[in-house]
Amino acid sequence: MKKSLLFLFLAALSFNIFAQSFSIKSVLSYPFPTQLVSSQIGSKIAWAANEQGKRNIYTAEAPSYKAVKITNYNEDDGQELTSLSISADGKWIVFVRGGDHGGRDGGPVNAASSAIAPKVEVFTIPFAGGKVNLIAEGDYPLISPKSNQLLFAKGGQIFLSPIDGSSSAKNIITIKGTNSAYKWSPDGEKVAFVSNRTDHSFIGIYQEQKTPIKWILPSFSKDNAPVWSPDGNSIAFIRIQGTGGETDSILKAKHQAWGIWTVDLKTEKGKQIWKAPETLRGSFPSIEGGANLMWANDKIVFASYEDGWPHLYAMKTDGSNKILLTPGNFTVENIKLSNDKKTLVFASNTGKDVHDLDRRHIFSVSVDKANMKPLSSGLGIEAYPVFSADGNQVFCLSATAQRPLLPAVLENGKKPQLIGKDLIPNDFPIGELVTPKHVNFKAADGNTVYGQLFSPKKTAKNQPAVVYVHGGPQRQMYLGWSPMDYYSIDYALNQYLVSMGFTVLSVNYRLGLGYGYDFHKPRNAGAQGASEYQDVKAAGEWLANLPHIDPKKIGIYGGSYGGYLTALALGKDSKLFAAGVDIHGVNNRFSSAATEGKLPAPDAELAAKVATESSPVTYIKTWTSPTLIIHADDDRNVAFNQSIDLAKRFEDLKIAFEFLAIPDDTHHWMKFSNGVKVSDATADFLKRKLMDKK
Repeated sequence: MKKSLLFLFLAALSFNIFAQSFSIKSVLSYPFPTQLVSSQIGSKIAWAANEQGKRNIYTAEAPSYKAVKITNYNEDDGQELTSLSISADGKWIVFVRGGDHGGRDGGPVNAASSAIAPKVEVFTIPFAGGKVNLIAEGDYPLISPKSNQLLFAKGGQIFLSPIDGSSSAKNIITIKGTNSAYKWSPDGEKVAFVSNRTDHSFIGIYQEQKTPIKWILPSFSKDNAPVWSPDGNSIAFIRIQGTGGETDSILKAKHQAWGIWTVDLKTEKGKQIWKAPETLRGSFPSIEGGANLMWANDKIVFASYEDGWPHLYAMKTDGSNKILLTPGNFTVENIKLSNDKKTLVFASNTGKDVHDLDRRHIFSVSVDKANMKPLSSGLGIEAYPVFSADGNQVFCLSATAQRPLLPAVLENGKKPQLIGKDLIPNDFPIGELVTPKHVNFKAADGNTVYGQLFSPKKTAKNQPAVVYVHGGPQRQMYLGWSPMDYYSIDYALNQYLVSMGFTVLSVNYRLGLGYGYDFHKPRNAGAQGASEYQDVKAAGEWLANLPHIDPKKIGIYGGSYGGYLTALALGKDSKLFAAGVDIHGVNNRFSSAATEGKLPAPDAELAAKVATESSPVTYIKTWTSPTLIIHADDDRNVAFNQSIDLAKRFEDLKIAFEFLAIPDDTHHWMKFSNGVKVSDATADFLKRKLMDKK
């Protein structure tokens, strides 16, 4: 009798320690901001906010910077807002509604399962608010420097419309290829664009419909990213080798050659002004914005990974006097050029605190000297900066470990001045959230692994733990809210799991950003050996060795590439990972590298063997841990069939599993209610398998 009373007392005490004070819905109820843009006149900004699935546009301007909602979309219907921009005269906002622009196919999304499917459409609205003008079905609008017209794309062709929608849009470019990456000339009279023709691409100049397209130095290469000189007389662009050549090794790392060219449009003469080093690090940079090519007054600015970190470089327009603008061991991203083309602003993971390695702060640098200056610092996360019209202020998105992202003003090194604080719901549990701690440890091969450890405010013995594996894989999780919407959901879920009593380790494994080229581009990764899985396994083992963690109650979850690594963990190491949630993961890496009309790769047989060994389904017979599979069937990033195939293999072997299939949504939970459903199902599964007594 006494033992029973003691058990009940201890159970009640444990419940008291880990009693949850907020719901998964409340911690996901933040107003996530995206598409922050500024005007070229005055101190005006605009952004899109996702408030529990209701996506709208907000504006703010000096001096009060009060957030003003100017659209009125009131349904959780999965229709995202993208391509936000403000006209040069500050009078108009242009945006796109619909699609999934984080997917390989950005086409229409019907996550709400409407009987009549939505479209991807271009709209305009006055900055001050008012009538929303439907311009046309299309995507990627670009406003003219004269503020009176806009370009947009539809079906790989280019259209032109008055900005106020006063007349119908007309198709101005209908030629071979998929035509995109269009840029207005500074005077608004011409348009440079890229015509992608699969194995090669050309850059063209459009002037008006009666004049033939002028092709710029056409070759057998892939030309892209055209930028105009400030006077409109020249263009700079990136040239990469065309597709073709001898069949090469699949497993061997290869340099991707690229260079920067300029052309004088009056003489039509051009030349290569810079060629990337012929090294792996010198390959075309696989970072946000690629080479981030810009023409800044008398300088050409670009990004390169050539010294082992993604940095900014500048050189004269003839390619001479190249200088490194941002020296140091850190990442540079979210790069913007000021209106006067003299200063760059960007986000980076460096600062006074050693753990800024797992944060983002805002910096500026001149285009002609390495005088990098911090504009923000501290324990927060700042990203996606934009200049004010006069360049005296910088706006960004700002977060902390507890507070989700909000727009903010950075001024004279002061603390970010938040915009729209009242948009955060009253029941959002800021005071209940924990601050993750930076940790690092070694994988079996000696690779340093980085992570953030989320610990409950009250600890107890024999706690269950969870390893969280991000997707991408070219991502980095931070010591605070992620500036990317998909990962902000996971950050919220990690906080919710901690409130349940889990210790959570978010692991930044090799292949991710923020730790240099060798970490970002490791050998034998993915389908070529899954070397990055060692980091995930090391995370589980590191947790198991913590004195307060029950090594028999370690779970794992992740989405996309994180789902792939979760599946590998459950298949290869069920003894370490007691349960897991595979969210739209790639479970089968088998593929054929054969190309019609070409000899097979010299290592094709070995590559197929390695791909098999890198596939989770290969380990299905040792996959004994309870598993929940989650997938939406309009996924444009990972085929729904990946989960169908895994489920069929489980069924054939009579292996029990749980599942959650979501009709019509995509990889990115376009409906808020689906994001809540997935997070709730994940948390419930891990609780039942790792916490609840049988």
